[in-house]
Amino acid sequence: MLRPCLSQITTKNESYYSVVMAVAKRAREITDELIANEKPLEEKPVKTAVDELAARKFFIVEDSALRSSSRAE
Repeated sequence: MLRPCLSQITTKNESYYSVVMAVAKRAREITDELIANEKPLEEKPVKTAVDELAARKFFIVEDSALRSSSRAE
């Protein structure tokens, strides 16, 4: 199974933590959608989320205010 490399998924300013959090959040959304629509799970939600992020179907938006306040401490 081929997986996209993390450098292919991230842009210049995204942290690895942001990627992990975005994939986890999207995987939960996928799971909730499948449960709500009573559809069977055909592939793992995390794999689907990673594929969607690599295909640029969703993007990571970081709040710069949070980033600067955490560095000030």
